[in-house]
This record gives sequence, C-alpha cells and structure tokens, in this order.
Amino acid sequence: MSSKALIHLDRLDHNLALLAELAGGRPLWPAIKANAYGHGAELVARHLRGRGHGTFCVAHAAEAVALLEAGIDARFLVMSAMLPDEATMLVAHGLEPAVCTRPMLEALSRAARDLGREAAVHLKVDTGMGRAGIAPGEVEAFLDLSTKLPQLRVAGLMSHFPRADEADKDYSLAQLRRFQALVAATAGRDIGVAHMANSAALFDLPGASFDAARPGISIYGLAPSAEVQNPRVRELKPVLEWKAPITLIKGVPAGTGLSYGHSYRTTRDSIIATVPVGYGDGLHRNLSNRMQLLVGGRRCDQVGRITMDQLLVDVTELGGAVGLGDEVVIVGRQGEQEIGADELAARLGTINYEIVTAITARVPRQAAGEY
Repeated sequence: MSSKALIHLDRLDHNLALLAELAGGRPLWPAIKANAYGHGAELVARHLRGRGHGTFCVAHAAEAVALLEAGIDARFLVMSAMLPDEATMLVAHGLEPAVCTRPMLEALSRAARDLGREAAVHLKVDTGMGRAGIAPGEVEAFLDLSTKLPQLRVAGLMSHFPRADEADKDYSLAQLRRFQALVAATAGRDIGVAHMANSAALFDLPGASFDAARPGISIYGLAPSAEVQNPRVRELKPVLEWKAPITLIKGVPAGTGLSYGHSYRTTRDSIIATVPVGYGDGLHRNLSNRMQLLVGGRRCDQVGRITMDQLLVDVTELGGAVGLGDEVVIVGRQGEQEIGADELAARLGTINYEIVTAITARVPRQAAGEY
C-alpha cells in the first residue's frame, strides 16, 4: 500500500470560474507545467480540455509532447527559453514557444520551411522580471524580423510579473504601465494576443489581463502568497489532498529511540503508527519532528526522522481508537481539522508551490469530488 493524491476536480472548476470572473471573461490559459503543479498534468489537462479550455502553458516542450501523445488535443505555449536545435521538434508538434533571441526566430523559420508548416511564436519582453525576454526597445526590431522571416507568425506579445504577489504594488504597477505602453505602441502591428497576468495579477492588478491571462498556482486552490490583497483569494478551494494508510501500530515504552539517528525519544509509554510515505514521495526530510498529520480527525505529531519510504506518527492520544488501514492525512481535511500546503511550507521556510510540486510520480493521482 502507498500514499495517494486525491485531485478534487469540482474544486478545480470552482477555482477556474473565480479566475475567469476576475479576468473579466478574457480567455484563461491554465499553467499545467511541473506535472500541473504536482496535481497530475494528464488528469488536469484532460478535465480542463473537457471544460472547454483549449490553450495550456507548460515550461518545457517535453511536457507538451507527453500530453499530445496522451491524446490531449490542445494548443501549448512553451514558456521557458529554448535552444535553436529544438526548433524542428517545436514546429513538428505545433507548439508555440516564447522567444527572445534572433537565432531562435531564424531556426523556427527554417524548421517551418523544411516541414512545410507555420511556426507560431510569442515574443517575450522583459519588463522587469530580469530573467528571459527582449528589452522593450527591441520589440519593433523583433516584429520587423518576424514579419520578414518566411512561415513565421507572431501569435502573442507577452511579459511576466516577478512581484505581483507582494503587498507593495508600486513595482508591478510600473511594470504594467510599461507593458501597456508597448501594446499601445504596436497598434496596427500584428502582435497576436497580448498576455501578462499571472495568478497574483488576476487578484490584485486590474487591467493586467490584456487579451488573455495565465493563472498557475491559484487554479489549484492555493494563494500566490499571504500578501495578496484581494479578499476573494479566500474563495479558492485546495484541489489536492494527500493521504496514506496506517500499515503498522505498536506500543513502545518511554525512552525508546525512533527511526534513523534516534532524533526523537519517547517521553512516555507510546503508541506509534507507521505510515508508508517519505521523502521518496516528496515529503521533505526536514519536516522530521516538525509536522503533524491527521488521524481520526485529530492532529498527531510526526515523530522520528522521515525516511525515504515511511514515517512514524504518535497516536497515543487516540488510545485504542486506531487500527491498521486507517486513513492518515498529510495534506487535506479530516473531520474539523485541516492541514494545508501553506502550513507545511511555513514550517520549511518555503512556499506552497514547492510542497505540491515536490510530490513525486510514484504517488498516484486520483480524480475525486468534494470531501
């Protein structure tokens, strides 16, 4: 027996409906990179495709190709920078890459000519992210080049926010004005779809949606950060629950060392349960002795070092009201109690994104409805 991740597709629908409202009815291009933020890319993409979403954002071409081969008939925007030698593969699969170099534009044009196809690209502009993208002053020249290159079509002009999830919006507002000016300056040019908004921008930056929006973490019911100002962020519903069964229960006397290194010793006669989940499943080892799990509707301390495949939980307070096969919740709700990805992230000093994307492929994802 192993742990499993339950994916509540009705909650996914709820979150997308909220985001569509915030986007003012503009198209949403859901980000399903990194295995749909740990939620299962094929499961999520197939469901959203059935709900009418036809464009998805991925980080790498391989993510899109895997979904195409799984029968997901959709349009894919590849957002990470790619190399010219990947151009043929991109064009052959009809993928739309974010581009910010001349060699990449030229390679895509050559590949399109060789394959007898059209290459669609999204010109990525660095308006303040400081990662990938052409400078705003280069946009006209890149548009000119794109027009001259055969079988190349500009499908979009895009940028990205690095600080939209902060309480202080001055930087993001200045960045937004910069992109608005670029879009205005290209009036009359064929730039396709202008798009910039991420999850935080949808909540806190009215006017950032342009022609389409690219929500990511919020699709999955998690807030971009605790600093998002819009109170509607509290309407999001977490899509993922992570559960596992108890596989062993034993009583141990006070003073017993538990797990590798005996980083925990019992201070009383205790009942200890074994749960088949560990860092090999994506539960960070640094959570050892620092987290709780839900058993029988109560919070119980995880004890001892989390190992690759198993962890221990102190269920002494439950007395005899616990048995083999009983459900343990790592992330999710049980009774009146809930442990969210944000709680685990806070204990690790990281963000909720890392908690869910870390869940490894050996944890099966299963479609589920409401709790």
